[in-house]
Amino acid sequence: MKIFREFKEFAMRGNVVDMAVGIIIGAAFGSITNSLVTDILSPPLGLITGNVDLNNLFLVLKEGATAVPYKTLAEAKAAGAVTLNYGAFVNKIISFLLVALAVFFLVKYINKLKGALEAPPEETKELEPPPVPTTKQCPYCLSTVPIKARRCPYCTSELERDTEISNNE
Repeated sequence: MKIFREFKEFAMRGNVVDMAVGIIIGAAFGSITNSLVTDILSPPLGLITGNVDLNNLFLVLKEGATAVPYKTLAEAKAAGAVTLNYGAFVNKIISFLLVALAVFFLVKYINKLKGALEAPPEETKELEPPPVPTTKQCPYCLSTVPIKARRCPYCTSELERDTEISNNE
């Protein structure tokens, strides 16, 4: 029973739930990107390369039941041929690059929004008092000492006290 409790605690952590949502959205985004590559980008690339569909670019390693040449990858697979599908690989590379580019712009935009929300307005920055100093420099040995010190702990010289601090004590 302890293992179920531990698993429940693990599964309900915010990071695990966030990761699951990210994976689900990533899979959906992947199918959109795949459609962009195969349905929108591949046809113009095929026209540029002489009406070649990237998905049908393959190399026959071993002939199937019927003789070569196979016009499409589907024909080759139907014949039982062993093929090296470099066109599909090129499609996957294009898909990866598009996903990486989209994620880059998405993260850049989110960071920009996050920065705009977290940055205080300019008027607030002017109204903030400067930080109160907590140290000063010994005029004799130039060491940094606490501002309330009466003697330098390094050279043991007597230090002048700031009048502001003396009044506050």
